[in-house]
Formats: sequence, structure tokens, C-alpha cells
Amino acid sequence: MNNSESEYQEVIMQDLKNKLFHQQANCTDPSIPILSRKNRAAVLICIFQGQEGELRVILTRRSMKLSSHPGDVALPGGRMEEGDEDDSATALREAMEEIGLDPGLVRVVANLEYPFISSNLLRVVPVVGLLSRVEDFKPVLNADEVDAIFDAPLEMFLQDGGHKCVEKEWGEWKYASHLFELETEQGNFVVGGLTASILI
Repeated sequence: MNNSESEYQEVIMQDLKNKLFHQQANCTDPSIPILSRKNRAAVLICIFQGQEGELRVILTRRSMKLSSHPGDVALPGGRMEEGDEDDSATALREAMEEIGLDPGLVRVVANLEYPFISSNLLRVVPVVGLLSRVEDFKPVLNADEVDAIFDAPLEMFLQDGGHKCVEKEWGEWKYASHLFELETEQGNFVVGGLTASILI
């Protein structure tokens, strides 16, 4: 590893430490029980360095063909399957299936083991991975699952303010619903729901 790569990874890890601090303050009620393997899912927070040295995260827009959350912005990911060794394997497999991201290009650095629970009662584990050679990533979209791929600066989710936040209720729990508006070359997107909660 050369000095530039080492410095790059140090910057990423510092931002991830900041992220973990924010995560602890924004996680779902920890009293929610851990669900079984069949109700477990994982998403990939795939981070890479942008052209100006900033950290960016890969996002997708779910296909309108899907019965669950069609058209929503999401992180690559999905349900754990029998052949998946762990949460990292689930996230990497799903990213390969959805956007053609070769698992060999991603170095997993952390799993955020906070109890994020989706609206369909899946326990969702965010897996943080670094994509150091973004130029080697050639997206191939699975049109049945994804109709767009784009990226956003990680900082927009970590900084205070700059987005909308409303209080909602889910059963007996009250929670903050965050909405981030983003303009990209691929179009305009709104990042909300569980995806926004994971990234802040």
C-alpha cells in the first residue's frame, strides 16, 4: 500500500468513526428483539473517493416492477439467503445481483450492528465497504430490481441540517423521518425512509 492509499483510507476511517457516533444517536429502539435469520437482511454502504477527494456513497432507485417500495432510493442489498455465510456475504451478493458490483473490488471494514427494522419487519444490517478502484466498477443494472444507480457525497448525510425531518409513528414507536433532496447527472432523487436513517 502506498502513502496516498494509506492517507485515503485514514480519511475514510475517520469519517466512518464520525458516522458511527451519529448512528448510535439515531438507531431504532434497542429493545426490539433480534429476529431470526429468515427475517434478516443486509445493505451495502459502498464508499469511494470522488474526483475532488470527497467521500461518496453508491445508491440505487428501486424498480417500479417491485411490489415493495417501488421507485424508492435504496442502498444495494436484500434478504439473507441460505448460502450466505454472514451479513457481509448477503450485502455483497445483492450488490452483485443488482448493480454488477464485483465483490472482489470491495473491502468490508465494518458491520453496523444496530437494530434497524424495516417496515416489513426485516432486521437490516448495514455493511460498510470501501471501493478503492472505482474506475474498475462497470455498473450492470438488473432491470427487474433497479432502474437507476447514482452516488451522493457522504457528508450530506453526516452534517446537521440541510434536509427535512418530520415525526412519524410506526405502531407504538415514534421516529424521525429524514428526507434528503439530491440533484445528479442521472436525475433528481429523494433519499428517505430507512435508507436515510441508516446514512445519517
